[in-house]
Amino acid sequence: MFPLVYEINTRVWLKELSDRLERTVTLGEVPEEEFELFNESGFDIVWLMGVWKPSSYSTAISASHCGLRSDFLDHLKDLHPQDIVGSPYAIASYEVNETLGGCAGILAFRKRLAERGIRLMLDFVPNHMALDNRWLPEHPDLFISISKHEQCQDPRSCFEYARGKFLAHGKDPYFPPWTDTLQLNYANPATHDMMIHNLTHISDLCDAVRCDMAMLALKDIFNTTWSNLGGKMTEEFWPKAIKAVRKKHPGFLFLAESYWNREWDLQQMGFDYTYDKPFYDFLGSAPVNVPKLKGHLLADWSYQQKLCRFIENHDEIRASERFGPNHAVAGLILLTTPGMHLVHQGQLTGLKKKVPVQLVRHAKEPSHKALLHLYLMLFKFRSEAVFQEGRIEWLDLNSDSDSLCFGYCRSIPGSSAFVLANFSATGIEPKFSHPAFDGLPSEAVTTFTTRFPEPAHELKISGTDVAIRLAPHEGVLVMTHRD
Repeated sequence: MFPLVYEINTRVWLKELSDRLERTVTLGEVPEEEFELFNESGFDIVWLMGVWKPSSYSTAISASHCGLRSDFLDHLKDLHPQDIVGSPYAIASYEVNETLGGCAGILAFRKRLAERGIRLMLDFVPNHMALDNRWLPEHPDLFISISKHEQCQDPRSCFEYARGKFLAHGKDPYFPPWTDTLQLNYANPATHDMMIHNLTHISDLCDAVRCDMAMLALKDIFNTTWSNLGGKMTEEFWPKAIKAVRKKHPGFLFLAESYWNREWDLQQMGFDYTYDKPFYDFLGSAPVNVPKLKGHLLADWSYQQKLCRFIENHDEIRASERFGPNHAVAGLILLTTPGMHLVHQGQLTGLKKKVPVQLVRHAKEPSHKALLHLYLMLFKFRSEAVFQEGRIEWLDLNSDSDSLCFGYCRSIPGSSAFVLANFSATGIEPKFSHPAFDGLPSEAVTTFTTRFPEPAHELKISGTDVAIRLAPHEGVLVMTHRD
C-alpha cells in the first residue's frame, strides 16, 4: 500500500502545543488528540522534521543574517529574538534535541505511533554538517579543505575552523553555499564509514529516513562539484549505506529528496521512494502544464510507484498560496495518483504563510475547516484498492489541451475511478467515452466533488458516453463498481 506521510515541523509544533496548554510539551508528552488526528487521517508515517541537536553557530548566523531577517519579519511582524533558532539542516550531532524531549521522548513518541500502526520518519543529511559538529576539530579530513589561495578568491565559500585553516561550506552547485554548514568529503572512505554509523544510529530510533538532497552524494555529482578540492569519490555511498541499515532493520524505509532527474538512479540504488518535483512543477505552473503532466503520469509503472508526490512541504510555498483557488482540485490530483503522498503540517487547514525553518513560532492564521473535511474524505478514497493498484489511463475529453480541463482513469477488475479536473476560472462540460459505464446501473456509480460539502453534479451517461459539468476550479471523482 502506498504510504501517506505527514510532515511536522517539530519545534514549531511543540511550541504551539506548549503555548496552547500553558505548559512545556515535549515529544514524550504530546496530547492524545494529536494522535487521534493521525489516526483519523489514516497517516502511515509521521515525519518529525528537525529533531536533532541544534547548532549554536547556525543560530547565531540565523539571527544576524540580513536576508533571513527579512523573511522572518515577513512571517512574524512581532518577531522576538527567542523565535529564531538554527537551521534543522545544520546538524551538530545526530542526538535528539533535549529541549524536544531527548532520546527518551522520541522513543516514547514512536511507541505511541506504533500502537496505532504508524511509523516514524526522521531526517538524515548526507551532504554537510554544522560548523560546530562533534567531529571537529579532531577529524577535519572528513570535510573538504580549502587552501589559503582558494579562500582569497572566494572568502564566502569557506570557514576558518583553526587559524589559517579553512573548510568548504556545504552547497548545491547551482546556489550560494550554506554558510552554517561544512561540506563532507566523500572522496575519503572514512567519511562513508562515519555517515553510515550515523545512519545506523538513526535507524535505531525510527522506521524511515528522509534523506536531504540525496543526489548530492552521488559519485558523479560529488566529483563534478568537489574533486578539484577533495579528490575523487571512487565508490557510491547509497547502496552500501542502505544495505548496512537493512541488515540491521530489514523493513526500514528510505525516502530521497531528489532533483535534476536523478530519481530513477536513486531508486536503483535502493531508495523506496524519491521526491517527484516534476509533478509539483507541472501541476503548480500557472497555467497548469497539462501536456507535460500527462506525459509524466503515463511514465512506466515501476518508476511511478516509487515516486513521492506533494503539493507542499517545508521547502515550498504553501499550497493555498501557490495553487490559490485550485488548492482543492490539486489535492484531488495528488491523492489519486500512484506513489507515496506527502502532506505538510498546515496544508490540511489551508494555511498560506510559509514558515522559515529557522523560526520556532508561526504566524496566526485562520484555518479552513471545510478544507480539512475535504482532505479527510480524500484520504479515505485513496485507501481503496483502485488507487493502490490501478494504472493511469488518460481520458480523451472534448476540450483542447489549453482548456485547463483534463482527466484520467484508474481501473482494477470490478472497479474504476475517473478523476476530472478543471483548473480554469470558467465552467466546462467535459465529455468522454469509456467501456466501464456500458450497461452500468445508476446505483453502481458514486461521485464526489472538491466543492465539498456540495453534491457533485449529476452525470449524464448514455451507454459508454459520459458528460458532467464542472464549475470553475472544481474537481470531481467518479467511482464505478461491478459485482
